[in-house]
Amino acid sequence: MPMTSVNPATGEEIFRAAGHRPQQVEAILADAANAAPAWRDLGVEARCKLLEQAAKQLDSKRDELAELMSLEMGKLIGEAKAEIEKCAKACRYYAEHAPGFLADEQIGTDASRSLVTYQPLGTILAVMPWNFPFWQAIRCAAPAMAAGNTVLLKHASNVPQCAVAIERVFEEAGFPDGVFRTLLVGSDAVDALVADDRVHAVSLTGSDAAGRAIGKAAGAHLKKSVLELGGSDAFIVLADADLEEAVAHGVKSRFQNAGQSCIAAKRFILEDTIADEFLERFAAVAAELVPGDPRAADTTLAPMARADLRDELHAQVTDAIEKGAKVVTGCHPLDGPGAFYAASVLRGIAPGMRAWEEELFGPVALAITVSDADAAIEVANSSPLGLGGTVFTRDKERGESLARRLACGSAFVNGMVKSDPRLPFGGVKQSGYGRELSRHGLMEFVNAKTLWIA
Repeated sequence: MPMTSVNPATGEEIFRAAGHRPQQVEAILADAANAAPAWRDLGVEARCKLLEQAAKQLDSKRDELAELMSLEMGKLIGEAKAEIEKCAKACRYYAEHAPGFLADEQIGTDASRSLVTYQPLGTILAVMPWNFPFWQAIRCAAPAMAAGNTVLLKHASNVPQCAVAIERVFEEAGFPDGVFRTLLVGSDAVDALVADDRVHAVSLTGSDAAGRAIGKAAGAHLKKSVLELGGSDAFIVLADADLEEAVAHGVKSRFQNAGQSCIAAKRFILEDTIADEFLERFAAVAAELVPGDPRAADTTLAPMARADLRDELHAQVTDAIEKGAKVVTGCHPLDGPGAFYAASVLRGIAPGMRAWEEELFGPVALAITVSDADAAIEVANSSPLGLGGTVFTRDKERGESLARRLACGSAFVNGMVKSDPRLPFGGVKQSGYGRELSRHGLMEFVNAKTLWIA
C-alpha cells in the first residue's frame, strides 16, 4: 500500500513511499522475534540506560522532529516541540522507575520462598493514530521496551515520515536491531499481524470502530490487548467557578491540535446562571484564534489533518444546526487551501443530534446548559464514551466529590485533562480498556509470574 503525506495547511503532497511489501513485513516480524530473547535477557538496568539515550536523541532532534510533525499532520510548531519534550520525559521516567516497578515481589506463603516476578510477553504490536504521532507511539513503546518487550509500530498511513523518524530515534540511541521496528502497511494488514504467532499482544489508540476490530482480532487469538479509544469529554463549569480560569483552560483544551485530541474538552456543560457569560467570553477568545501556516509563530489555529476529516466534522455540525442547535461562533470550513475549520461554538445540543451521540474530532465546542451540579453529572455520564472529564468550581472538596462521580478514566478539578507519565491513562465504557503510562501502563504487557520454592 502506498504511503502518502499531504501538508494539511496547503493540500500539497509532500511525500510518497511504496510501503513495505509482504516479504519486507516478514523480515521485520522475524527481526523483532529474533531480538526478543536477547533484549529480555539484557536486564532492566541496561535497557533503561538505552531509554536515557533515546531521551537525549529526542532532545537533540526536537526542532527537526517538530518541523516534520508540523508539515506532515499540521500541528502548531510550539505544540509539536512540546510533544517531543514530553516524549523525552516519558523515556526518562521509565528509565528511572522501571527497575523498581519490575523488582521481584516477595510473598509470605507455606513455601520456603515464594515471589512474583515480572517478565515480558514478547513482541507488542502498537497500532497508533496520527494526531499525536510521536507521543502516542512513545507512551506505548517506552514502558513496553523497558519491561523487555520488542515493539512493532503500525502507524497511521498519513504520517509515514514520523513513523520512520521514531524508528531512527531508537536506532541512533543504540537499541539493538529488531527491538523497535516500524511497519509501513495499511490497516488491512493489521488482522494478519495480530494473528501472527510472533506477536504476543496489541495496543491500539484510535476510534471505537478500530477498537472493536482490534479487540475482536486479539480475542480470536487469545492475545492481550489495550485499547485507548475516542472521548467526548465533559467540561463542567459550575456557578461558583472562576470563569476567567475556566475559559482559559477550556479554550486551550478544545482548540489545541485543532481540536483533534481524544481528551479535548468537547461538551461544555454549564450551570444555567453562568452559561451566557461563560459562552460570551469563550466565543470571544475562540474568534480571535488565527489560522495559518502551523510553523509560523503567530498562528494559533492549526489546520485539521485531512480534508475528509474536516468534511465529516462539518456534516456533524450541519446535522446539529438542522435539528435546532444554535451557532455561537464559527461552524464553517474556512476558504482557501488546506483543511482549515473555523474555531466554533454550538449551543443547544440535544439527544437525537449526531453531535450528542458522537465524538466531534475538530475545533468545535458543544455547549449544554443544566440547572445544577447533579444534572451536570447526569449529562456528562450519559455519553457512551468515558475517557476524561473536568469540573470547575471554587469549592475544591465539592469538585473532588463530583469528579469521583464522573464515569471516566481521568477526572480533573480546575484543570484541563492531560496525560502524564506518572499517572495511569485510559478510559471506560466505549473509550476502551487497559491503561497506559505510570506503573499501571508498564504492567499491561508483562507476565506476573508466580515462583514457589519448597
